[in-house]
Amino acid sequence: MTTTWLPNFPILGESANKYSEIVEELSNGQMKIKVYGGGELTPSLGAFDAVSNGSIEMASSAPYYWSGKVPCGSFFSSVPFGMNAQQMTSWLVSGGGYELWKEAYSKYNLIPFMAGHSGTQMGGWFNKEIKSVKDLNGLKMRIPGIGGKVLNEVGGAAMLTAVGEIYTNLERNVIDATEWIGPYHDYKVGFNKIAKYYYFPGWHEPNTAFEFIVNKQKYEALPKHLQAILEVASSKVAIWVIAEFEKQNSVFIKKMKDEGVTIREFPKEVLDELREKTKTVLNKMISDDEVSKKVYKSYSEFQNMTDEWSEMSEKAFYTKIKK
Repeated sequence: MTTTWLPNFPILGESANKYSEIVEELSNGQMKIKVYGGGELTPSLGAFDAVSNGSIEMASSAPYYWSGKVPCGSFFSSVPFGMNAQQMTSWLVSGGGYELWKEAYSKYNLIPFMAGHSGTQMGGWFNKEIKSVKDLNGLKMRIPGIGGKVLNEVGGAAMLTAVGEIYTNLERNVIDATEWIGPYHDYKVGFNKIAKYYYFPGWHEPNTAFEFIVNKQKYEALPKHLQAILEVASSKVAIWVIAEFEKQNSVFIKKMKDEGVTIREFPKEVLDELREKTKTVLNKMISDDEVSKKVYKSYSEFQNMTDEWSEMSEKAFYTKIKK
């Protein structure tokens, strides 16, 4: 198994190792998976092609990394102003999302397994305060995927920066801002030492779903009980991933507050404009790709349905019960 993460990368790299251990345990040693970090066996972003052509059996990654090859991939991973982890899990497991995901990957000779969620991420680190939409004009920000396209729509300049260069580029003002993940991972990188403001919410990634992908021929050649073990092991890892994100982010946001990090909430005006531009970007996406249109229809209908229930459940819990 190759991964798109550095070896032993917190939570995500660890999840690949944990998956390997669980598979070996459940199979009583009949199946063993050797894990390689990103770049050790193949370039991180070469994992999709390597598993697709069978040169590597498996990979640990995130579907939105492959949106250039599979335009609908972002819907199985993260969409700005989209579903949170609870909704996403429900859509994938009970709302037909996983079947659409398997269908989309099938033409690439791949089978996906759910590998957990990040939960809602943070909005990013900024070297200037964001008081209005005007402050986004000309803003150079490291932000990939659909979120980057949305930033461009409001006059910003989305930039793709190699992971190893983000810290230095922000420190030297090559970029004005960057998003990464959340308090745990951001603190580990040290962004709190060089950026002035830490913004929330993570409008661009209200959740990110991760994946294990398996070469279809290699998978189908396995005995049925080993096929089942691969799926069961992914479910066990998925539970651990979201639990670990929730725990560690809670620990490290408190640590940041205690250390005096300046945390700001995006103004409503800014979020409203980003939400409108997200609609523009998504409409362009689905007009260019029939599969994306089909997946988005399922995704958006499920989000609208669960949003209505969330108003009386999750939202009420946070605004009324915990008030």
